Amino acid sequence: MLKYVETKNAPAAIGPYSQGIIVNGIAFFSGQIPLSPATGEVVGATIEEQTEQVMANIKALLESQGADFTDVVKTTCFLADIADFAAFNEVYAKYFTGKPARSCVAVKDLPKGVLCEVECIAAVKK
Repeated sequence: MLKYVETKNAPAAIGPYSQGIIVNGIAFFSGQIPLSPATGEVVGATIEEQTEQVMANIKALLESQGADFTDVVKTTCFLADIADFAAFNEVYAKYFTGKPARSCVAVKDLPKGVLCEVECIAAVKK
């Protein structure tokens, strides 16, 4: 049985998808970009600022399911510019202290012209 994630503390889905789906205690969260949940506007101009907002959005999704960053088992990270890799990693490392499995790639473009997007899979308690 599928359970859909829905929280006002993270940006709403802006297309034909959900914030996440949970099946058998595993949450598959949609990619988060640096949008304000309140306004839907991009937050920050630098990779550091945008990554902080992405992490706030992921935290809200995790908390909505009784989980935290240590429950994340896999992330996929997308960067608009691979030159931002080191700066992105500095912020990322503050949150993902459990060191989940990860893929990180540079892509041609991201929605709304943002600098990063992160999706994750986590074991959840709800």
